[in-house]
Amino acid sequence: MSYTATWADQKLNANEINKLNEDGLDVFKDLPELVKKPFSEIDKSYYMYFKYAGLTVQKPQDEGYFMMRIKIPGGRVTVKQADHLAWIGRTYGHGVVDLTTRQAVQYHWIPFAELVDIFAGIEAVGLTTVGAEGDITRNIIDNPLSGIDPDELFDTRQTVLDVYRRFQGNYDYSNLPRKFKISISSNRHNSGNAEINDLAFIPATKRIGRHTVKGFNVKVGGGLGMKPMLAQQLNIFVTPDRVADLAEVVCRLFRDYGYRRSRSKARLKFLIKDWGVEQFEDKIRESLPDLQTKGVSKVKGWTNGTALGVHRQLQDGYYYVGVSVPSGRIQADDFQALIDVARKYGKDEIRFDHCQNLMIPWIKEEDLPALEAEPIFERFSIHPHLLADYGTTCTGAEYCNLANAYTKTVFKPLVEELDKRFSFDSPLNITLTGCGNGCAHRSIADIGIEGVHARTADRQHTAGYKLSVGGSLLDGGHFNEQLKGVVSAAQLTDAVGSLLADYRDSHEKGESFYDYYQRTGTEHFQEVFDNYLATLPATEVLK
Repeated sequence: MSYTATWADQKLNANEINKLNEDGLDVFKDLPELVKKPFSEIDKSYYMYFKYAGLTVQKPQDEGYFMMRIKIPGGRVTVKQADHLAWIGRTYGHGVVDLTTRQAVQYHWIPFAELVDIFAGIEAVGLTTVGAEGDITRNIIDNPLSGIDPDELFDTRQTVLDVYRRFQGNYDYSNLPRKFKISISSNRHNSGNAEINDLAFIPATKRIGRHTVKGFNVKVGGGLGMKPMLAQQLNIFVTPDRVADLAEVVCRLFRDYGYRRSRSKARLKFLIKDWGVEQFEDKIRESLPDLQTKGVSKVKGWTNGTALGVHRQLQDGYYYVGVSVPSGRIQADDFQALIDVARKYGKDEIRFDHCQNLMIPWIKEEDLPALEAEPIFERFSIHPHLLADYGTTCTGAEYCNLANAYTKTVFKPLVEELDKRFSFDSPLNITLTGCGNGCAHRSIADIGIEGVHARTADRQHTAGYKLSVGGSLLDGGHFNEQLKGVVSAAQLTDAVGSLLADYRDSHEKGESFYDYYQRTGTEHFQEVFDNYLATLPATEVLK
């Protein structure tokens, strides 16, 4: 560590006080001795350190099992690495692999006593859990199609690796006020979801002298959670070779000036809100005075970071196949079957997108009929058209200590029934998150569902769900608006169905759900929802 903790004499929360005594990355030094003890002997104050190893203590917290997340910069793995990911699911994860919204994978039921051996196996195939959670730089996300994308300004794969290597295992940046999320993408349709990241690099060009140079404009201060905020643009343009330098300066400012008194206000977005982007940019330029002013943005749409279906690659004669994984949960054996397809037809690569799906690139055109005939595609769609293909969920109350309600077990029957009732010409995104932290990106969904604590008519505690409408990251972004009223899991299908039926019956030809929301407004959807709630018997109304 080569910096001074200038915040050491401030009023700090308990986590910050502990981090002054031991760095989060030191968990790997502690683990060989820790696992010799029964998990019951581990003090709960130590649980925060497990996060730096990509681990969250799974509920019930006294049984010694973890949710484990693996860091996969840019969401790209080799077939050999993917084989090991499937093996972990079969061996430890009760036969399940969960895909995340940051191009990574996670598991449940990882046993405390086996951690050292599990980590050794992960490292042996060139992967890591280091910094997959905790107050540190998280998995750096990329355009899922980088390097093979006909609609990208340039290949960003090396830039992502440069930034990843700048921070990975670096004790200078392992004690941040909270998590720090970076997005890098040159796709013209904002496939990196720039506005919901702490630091985002988006495609742009800049006239410098006689030349038009390709690079990035920069946004800072985005994030979801209980108080979602959209990232704001800096007056800065950088070329790919300067991205790691700028990312380091932004991270350093967050480390030294970010708030450490209350964890609820410790993300970079709160510092940006208080300082303003101009003051924050001035601080950046103190370290990098030669930075160019912003260029011409090349962003022209928003894909939500999905890469579904069968499409031509940039390279002649090759296709990529985006596979829908409803709810982001896949059986390890099914995952292995898809890996074997990649081994048979592709070029040693599997990729993950930002909506809990996976992709197999480098399929020769002449191999497409044989690939599509593979038995695994009888269960997993490569021709997405259903609500289930575009939905995302978080872990939910099944394992998460923060969740108010179940998600994955609720979402699957929900979207399956809705897909029986409705069919739409353009993709429509429904998400289900178990609490207000928004891990399933509820705030940017067409229809977002959030688990909440509720009461029945006779005042009994129960899980409830609130609905929000109108989210998008088009044109800088718009968070969806929450409707008044709460429903039970049993009522969700009809409740969401009432909103979808209104859209189906009243939207104009070619009008997306978001466009329809923009035309009709929140009050219109509240009226539709109120009409549904009015049909419920008084004994079934939740508060």
